[in-house]
Amino acid sequence: MKSLEDLKRIREEAAKKMTIRDKKDGYRIVVGMATCGITAGARPVLNALAEEVANRDLRNVTVGQVGCMGECALEPIVEVYDPSGTRSTYCHVKASDAKKIIEQHILGGQQVKELLRENFR
Repeated sequence: MKSLEDLKRIREEAAKKMTIRDKKDGYRIVVGMATCGITAGARPVLNALAEEVANRDLRNVTVGQVGCMGECALEPIVEVYDPSGTRSTYCHVKASDAKKIIEQHILGGQQVKELLRENFR
């Protein structure tokens, strides 16, 4: 059995992740999690983005998942909505790209050009 301190820590970590996924203002990051997205590796991408946001304690960023994004050949797909609602769509995203998306796009205000959908048409 775990100690009371361990259980409290686990509870706090879970609550922090739930806050990240439920917040409705600021930036919103969504990952396509339909069958094609999951098969292409979307789950590790979702987890890496959520962890990066949690580790940096970014309270103005929501990380969530959606179903079909309509472009199976480009999965995993990540969409970032800025506070004004402008969408940037990133394709063939890997878990290792999560840090770059957070640092460059969310914190730096610059799209990650090499991952943009326009480069994969």
